[in-house]
Amino acid sequence: MVTDLNFKMKIQIKTGITLGLCLAGLAPVCAGQTRVRQKPNILFIMSDDHGYQAISAYGYGLNSTPNIDRLAREGAIFTRAFVTNSLCAPSRAVMLTGKYSHINGKIDNTAPFDWNQMNFPKILQQNGYQTALIGKIHLSGLPQGFDYSNVLPGQGEYYNPDFIENGVRQRVPGYVTTLTTKYTLEWLDKKRDKSKPFCLLYHQKAPHRNWLPEEKYLNLFEDRDFPFPDNFFDDYTGRGTAAHTQEMGIVKDMEWGHDMKFENDPYTGQPTKFAQDIQRMDEKQRKGWRGAYDARNEEFKKTMPVGRDLAKWKYQRYIRDYLKCIQSIDDGVGEVLDYEESFRTPLLIRYPREIKPGTVVKQLVMNLDFAPTFLNYAGVGDQKEMQGESFRKVVSGESTNWRDAIYYHYFEYPAVHAVKRHYGVRTERYKLIHFYYDIDEWELYDLEKDPHEMKNVYTDPGYTAIRAGLHKKLDDLRLRYKDSDEVTRSFLPKIQTP
Repeated sequence: MVTDLNFKMKIQIKTGITLGLCLAGLAPVCAGQTRVRQKPNILFIMSDDHGYQAISAYGYGLNSTPNIDRLAREGAIFTRAFVTNSLCAPSRAVMLTGKYSHINGKIDNTAPFDWNQMNFPKILQQNGYQTALIGKIHLSGLPQGFDYSNVLPGQGEYYNPDFIENGVRQRVPGYVTTLTTKYTLEWLDKKRDKSKPFCLLYHQKAPHRNWLPEEKYLNLFEDRDFPFPDNFFDDYTGRGTAAHTQEMGIVKDMEWGHDMKFENDPYTGQPTKFAQDIQRMDEKQRKGWRGAYDARNEEFKKTMPVGRDLAKWKYQRYIRDYLKCIQSIDDGVGEVLDYEESFRTPLLIRYPREIKPGTVVKQLVMNLDFAPTFLNYAGVGDQKEMQGESFRKVVSGESTNWRDAIYYHYFEYPAVHAVKRHYGVRTERYKLIHFYYDIDEWELYDLEKDPHEMKNVYTDPGYTAIRAGLHKKLDDLRLRYKDSDEVTRSFLPKIQTP
């Protein structure tokens, strides 16, 4: 699915990217208490690889997410929310620390993360909050800053996953999305100190690849053909090396087992990775899966499509499974909201005390801003080491004074997906990107004329002045956020020069 997540080139699928973010600031309603206390409870709802097109409040018509939409209806929806480094673990580190990857040290999925550094849950603890983290965090080590944690190791598994509860690991029967919701509700109902305000991070693994839907949704959307993006068959003409060498295409890179759910490769007959996935399931789960997918797979093998027909078939298999996984997320959000009256990334906030229902926020915000925003709502003063800004006054309508550009830096290459290292600046209209390490290429896109970034206008004479202004803006942001070629080399001692 083509998405406008960040500075990565437009391709037909993006994986390993943290996308779906929902925030709900909740007024305390503990039994026997008055509402004199001003500190709100904070519920942060996060899903993984969740494109804004797959939240029906954004109006794309792919699926229906009524429970997530409730956050937009009763609070605010952001149309220009972005991430600073579009990858699972780094984006979470930015969210926790309020600092760019080159400052918090978590530049990619393999670099270690230092839990000893300050994060916003630690600060909240110091200010009277009880804190909890439940679900996916993808940062190794025992989470710090949380009175209670029950997290998935690494990426986690969809079926019968392992959970690490306060450092103790055990395998749990069931489906990961419903289990994450179950543990969240248990903590809210039975395990927290109800005399204190709380901050709860409720993090779903789904819909991260490899998209294993819950049993009850195995047949959802199978009677529907989804429309193809306009640039589905894009050949990247007019764009640079990075777009041509990435490894995230639907036909050439999606695997028969891991992505397409064949236990044996339909062309070679060899066992696939999905054979391992299905062995993790119990007998009932396997029976349900095979009952749903075997007949559809056999139907595919009767025709064995090639070329564009194969691309279309793979796309439909992918998008259906992806959206099925999201349906379970929406169910969970509904359960949690019913308990208490949650690079472009969806972002929705509900806080009845300050935010008018139906608010639309068009300012450029980032996951870098989440930590200082949470602390602001909690009544905690500015944290000088954090690089983000609180958008509390912007969303409440008190102020329109906000940034006019955002800075982005992606480090993980060479690695899975083969996305070149790059950094850049995005304004409301333009995006300037520098791809580096084993190449040295610049790209410039006019998002008003070319919203899908199909034409690189970096060398177009008509954009000479704009290009110069963006370079100045980029230099200023790199200085402001303490990033530089020297800092990059400190993380990449073997960096190559083209």
